[in-house]
Amino acid sequence: MKKYILILFVFLLSVQITAQYKPWTSSKQPLKEVKTLKKQIKKPEFRKVDYLITDFGAVGDGKTKNTEAFKKAIEKCNADGGGRVVVPNGVFLTGAIYLKSNVNLHLSDGSTILFSQDSNDYPIVFTRWEGMECMNYSSLIYAYEEENIAVTGKGTLDGNSDNDNWWFWCGATKYGYNETRPGRQNPARAKLHEYMAQRKPARERIFGDGYYLRPNFVQPYKSKNFYMADVLVKNSPMWNLNPVLCENVLIERVKVISHGPNNDGFDPEACKNVWIKDSYFDTGDDCIAIKSGRDEDGRDIGRPAENHIIENCEMKDGHGGVVIGSEIAGGARNIYALNNVMDSKNLDRALRIKTSSSRGGTIENVFFYNTKVGAYKEAAVRFNMFYEKPGNHIPTIRNIWVENLTVDKGGKYAVLSAAYESSPVTDFTMINAKMTGVKIPYKVDHMKNVNLKDVTVNGKPLTELKP
Repeated sequence: MKKYILILFVFLLSVQITAQYKPWTSSKQPLKEVKTLKKQIKKPEFRKVDYLITDFGAVGDGKTKNTEAFKKAIEKCNADGGGRVVVPNGVFLTGAIYLKSNVNLHLSDGSTILFSQDSNDYPIVFTRWEGMECMNYSSLIYAYEEENIAVTGKGTLDGNSDNDNWWFWCGATKYGYNETRPGRQNPARAKLHEYMAQRKPARERIFGDGYYLRPNFVQPYKSKNFYMADVLVKNSPMWNLNPVLCENVLIERVKVISHGPNNDGFDPEACKNVWIKDSYFDTGDDCIAIKSGRDEDGRDIGRPAENHIIENCEMKDGHGGVVIGSEIAGGARNIYALNNVMDSKNLDRALRIKTSSSRGGTIENVFFYNTKVGAYKEAAVRFNMFYEKPGNHIPTIRNIWVENLTVDKGGKYAVLSAAYESSPVTDFTMINAKMTGVKIPYKVDHMKNVNLKDVTVNGKPLTELKP
């Protein structure tokens, strides 16, 4: 009897999940959803009390290490009920900074926080590395289970990375690696994959010194109400802005310029209610890449990336402008990109969705609206279900809406898609798109329910996408 009840429950659950999926029939629907979502995302408020780091012993000469001064100022601010920890004019060298609840780390105009190149200045913490949980170096700015935290002001966050510091750990000769130098991440990366596949407890996956897994730049983890505004972020060891499992994230007027390996600009990972606007990205990897965890970790935790707005941003160099994946095993839904501008001969794709059957998960409800693209190299819209190795978890991509897209100096393809026959890209709509300078209008295999309206490539109407 219990067996039949369980079967009935699973059946009803599958019916419910299927019933919940409803593709958009008009752009009015996602635009209404965006309006509602904006009302839910709010920046945190802080006490109007300032804590100047120089009052805690900090020296802005670019040489004195101020890790302890930052720690004391932040802890005092937190203990008192919150406020701003203010960085004045000067260059303040430091190791990892840990943000506590109700603290706004504020960089005055003309200030720079310069991060140490010594890995000993970054304690081992619980983190994610390429979508896999482990114990590794703290990100340069880190928080864990904190609330109401911010990094603001017109100063500079300098990760102090180059081909002689951090970057060469990636193992690529173009970033300074050679066989005479100690340090290459490849063996540790493979070991972390092995631990994840074995489902070894995350806190027992211990890395750090001797493993060469680079830290990310800014990583609030399992935190609520994270705000970032106005700062310049540059020279990151790896991913730049990487909130993980956070809720209510607001980023505005931030500039990220960082051309090292895996230097993604903004990687919200398994986060809910995220809004990034009026920001600028010129990066060595994807400008914005939405993620939800890799393979077993992503599926086991089961937290999708959901309810993200990307608005009024400018993207230059990067593997992709707006990207979903590849660490997307937890799925993604309700992703809205509006009024963005992209233009660079080094930009590979405008909208890119990349996953694989080692990931699985469902990517749905992606709205790409009012986008102006100058140049790109590979494709304006790219779907790929064969990114990295295959597995036994066939992904789903559905309800993708592209409207009001202009491309002036297109690359190889307008639309490029590779999907499984058993799981075609489903409900793809493109309306009012004008693309010029494109070599080949499209190359696709398995797509279902494609709707093209007022789409032209090199002045010629594009009315269908056939394999």
